[in-house]
Amino acid sequence: MDIILQNKIRHDLNNLRYLREKSYWYKYLNRSSAYYKVFNDEMKKSYKITTIDKIQRISNGIDEVSKIIDILS
Repeated sequence: MDIILQNKIRHDLNNLRYLREKSYWYKYLNRSSAYYKVFNDEMKKSYKITTIDKIQRISNGIDEVSKIIDILS
C-alpha cells in the first residue's frame, strides 16, 4: 500500500475502523490503490453516511417535529 493511501485511511477514522473490521480489504488495497474508491463507497454504505442516508435522516427529523407540533396544537 502506498504512503498516500495509508495517510488517506489514517486521517479518516471511519475508513480506519472499517478497514480493521473488514480486514480482507488489506489484500485489495495492497494490490492496487484503485480499489480505494470501492472501499470508501462500501464503508459509506455500511455506516450509512451517504448523501441519501443524510437526506433521509433530515426528512425523518422534520416529520417527527411536525408530528409533535400537530399533537401540541
